[in-house]
Amino acid sequence: MDILQIVFLSLIQGITEFLPISSSAHLILPTQVLGWPDQGLAFDVAVHFGSLIAVILYFRKDVWHLIRDGLGGFKTGQFSDEGRLAWLIVLATIPAGLAGLVFKDFVETHLRSSAVIATTTIVFGVLLWWADVGGKRRDELGKLNWKKALMIGGAQALALIPGTSRSGITMTAALMLGMKREAAARFSFLMSIPVIALSALLLTLELLGTDSVVWGDIILGVVLSGISAYLCIHFFLQFISRIGMAPFAIYRLLLGGALIWMIFAR
Repeated sequence: MDILQIVFLSLIQGITEFLPISSSAHLILPTQVLGWPDQGLAFDVAVHFGSLIAVILYFRKDVWHLIRDGLGGFKTGQFSDEGRLAWLIVLATIPAGLAGLVFKDFVETHLRSSAVIATTTIVFGVLLWWADVGGKRRDELGKLNWKKALMIGGAQALALIPGTSRSGITMTAALMLGMKREAAARFSFLMSIPVIALSALLLTLELLGTDSVVWGDIILGVVLSGISAYLCIHFFLQFISRIGMAPFAIYRLLLGGALIWMIFAR
């Protein structure tokens, strides 16, 4: 890859990982639209790792409290709100983990196409808008129970399909279940930690035994994706209660429409 491709893909990954517009779509499309070579597995690991570092650093206090109280509850026999939330995040991660193990190869082989991305971009964009407009938006994270966490986790499993957006589908599900926008976004971001970590681990295991790693590209990818992801989380949480999901839904519709036009214009 040349420096332009590295910088572009790193920034795109960092920004789109936590916005409800699909990071996988934005990493796949440049290779098909701009004719760039595929960035390769090692670079995918790098940019995901950068996003993981960003979300852990941004929520470092929350992460510490979740780990401390989640494990500490077994000693005391009582779980605080943070301890209960920690195990709800674990519960919500299970469906995506199982779906990844079962369907990953099928998705990689059959669903990484512009047509699939265009369809999911539009469909889940409309669904995001509908959830934001129709949701009651009254519940904070403290109102979350195991049934709702499992439903959001089930929705997260759909993010295996390119164009769906992991953050988008989890926020959509949370909004449908009556959560406030900021609470939905916060839970989505905290849920991303085990999912991104597991994804990066699986990709790393696939890399073992290969010699295709260009460490300069890797380090630059980690740094740029980490910085852009950190800033994205910060500003998204600052403004989401005011701007809502409409701008992201509109963007998805425009992107999906442009992809359809490109498909038929070939």
